[in-house]
Amino acid sequence: MAIYKFPENFKWGSATSAHQIEGDNHNDWTEWEQSPARIEQLKKEGKDPANFISGKACDSYNRFNEDFDIAKQLNQNIHRFSIEWSRIEPEEGRFDENEMQHYVNVVKSLRDRGIEPMVTLWHFTNPVWFARKGGFLNVDSTKYFTRYVKYVTGHLKEKVGLWITFNEPWIYAGGSYVRGQWPPQKRNLLMGWRVRNNMIRAHILAYKEIKNIYNYYHSPADDSLLDGVNGSSPKNWHEDDTSHNVGVAIVENNVHFVGGKILKVSGIVKLFDNLINLYFWKRTLPYQDFIGLNYYTIARLLGGRTSLPNQEVAEEMSWEIYSQGIYHRLMELKKFKKPIWISENGIADRTDLKRLKFIKEHLYWIWKSIQDGADIRGYLYWSLLDNFEWARGYEPRFGLVGVDYKTLERRIRPSALEYAKICLTNQLEVD
Repeated sequence: MAIYKFPENFKWGSATSAHQIEGDNHNDWTEWEQSPARIEQLKKEGKDPANFISGKACDSYNRFNEDFDIAKQLNQNIHRFSIEWSRIEPEEGRFDENEMQHYVNVVKSLRDRGIEPMVTLWHFTNPVWFARKGGFLNVDSTKYFTRYVKYVTGHLKEKVGLWITFNEPWIYAGGSYVRGQWPPQKRNLLMGWRVRNNMIRAHILAYKEIKNIYNYYHSPADDSLLDGVNGSSPKNWHEDDTSHNVGVAIVENNVHFVGGKILKVSGIVKLFDNLINLYFWKRTLPYQDFIGLNYYTIARLLGGRTSLPNQEVAEEMSWEIYSQGIYHRLMELKKFKKPIWISENGIADRTDLKRLKFIKEHLYWIWKSIQDGADIRGYLYWSLLDNFEWARGYEPRFGLVGVDYKTLERRIRPSALEYAKICLTNQLEVD
């Protein structure tokens, strides 16, 4: 048996997001889910609209203590969750103290169980008022988002040390403004590009605001990055301070090319990699204390399949499983010389027959990356619970813990118990 030991302070946990597990939210997604156009679209596709309305989800808004008890039982010592902006600021400029207290209680619940909170400030959903103003198309979106960030950080600064401003901004911009699959269902490449650039600006401003709250950052009068030009590292930032760190979670899929050798040599793969995977990092690097990597599958150029042998597929999402790809991504990110968190990595597998193998194979390549010099701080499996998987509804089952959506009963899957052994021993054992 081979044993692969991880660094002494390596963190083990899982991740969730508010809209996918809380239930009873009211944001731009819930309005879209229940819109006549969306329901009609699903009916035309032969799907039951009820499976695509988030509703009560996992009711984790009321059951978070139960969920964190499970995380503790599974030997997890870090948990990533998101705060629902629409709860905090349901109307423009009006902040709800009761809802803010709810998230204070969520953080306390984690801390009481010895689980470190990693807080995501935005995970795909927007307040209705913000969406009606154009969302991140609006030139003032950065101001609105930063105001919200300031409010939340001010309430949690003594309790939270790890902050993620945005989850997968390019996935959102592409799904909502380029491919038209998510609300507001636009199909305009220029809109998508504008949204992504506004989110870059919003991240930079949010980063500064968080640093200001911790009294570690004072913005220079002019900031070239906010004009879209790379600049130097923030001034007056104490890089040796590790009490709080701010980053972004970006999904990066390993790029495989399907096409002729001439096109491959011409740099198509490298161009795609820079535009899709690395663009956000390169634009915001001075304003990242760490990199959050979400890794799931392969990105293919020009369609079709590659000649990779015996390629497995996670059928529920039709995603190919390529565990070595996480190594390639980590080696690419290593050059940025920032700490890295595996902020999401998981498989939709209702049978639970592939999940443990998926976890172990990816962990091996993460371990290999550490041996080859990558500074990786922890691994968060997606997801702790089965959840509402956005436009795919309730069919995909990503959870270490299964959820019966009728009774809301939680059931720990066998793979979760095996992952718990890894979390406890801080090592991977492979036969």
